[in-house]
Amino acid sequence: MLTLYYASGTCALASLVALEESGLAFETKKLSFANGEQRSPDYLKINPKGRVPALVTERGVLTETPAILGFIAESAPAAKLAPLGDVFEMARLQSFNSYLCSTVHVNHAHRRRGSRWSDDPSAIEAMKAKVPQNMADCFTLIEETMFKGPWVMGETYSLADPYLFVITDWLPADGVDPARFAKISDHHARMLQRPAVQRALACDRS
Repeated sequence: MLTLYYASGTCALASLVALEESGLAFETKKLSFANGEQRSPDYLKINPKGRVPALVTERGVLTETPAILGFIAESAPAAKLAPLGDVFEMARLQSFNSYLCSTVHVNHAHRRRGSRWSDDPSAIEAMKAKVPQNMADCFTLIEETMFKGPWVMGETYSLADPYLFVITDWLPADGVDPARFAKISDHHARMLQRPAVQRALACDRS
């Protein structure tokens, strides 16, 4: 059985939603970041990066959200969570998820994790101050050029949708009003109606 290590309020929620959508058998292990459990010796044996998500499989541990989402799609082809038979469309999905991972999430992290990039208090404050603009710029790009509608990839739901849903949830705390982005706001509301999302949120908030 698969085991997902996650923490509340993190990008690991995207993997949890995907597992709920997939029909695969899995269990969850919740970490408390407040108690530093992600840096405990036991967890570092599972994921030396000290972050979530981490997915334990029978062949080893996977980390990084795009990789985990891809694994879930490949492991549950009947769930049709990715365009597995179309090389170009699969690459387009991976391109979107990679942008969320490498750019949008990093911009968000500057609000609370500035010490990853600098030890200078003034530099850390400057990074925090830049977060609203950077996140708004990212979501403007997604809204205007990357989001096809009604789902990220177009008419078909995919693994890009839970990932976007999770990061959209972060916008208010990052100083950005989600209502600025009509298509993305509509997408977020639609995601909240999915039973898999509701189950994942109940687990995330428990």
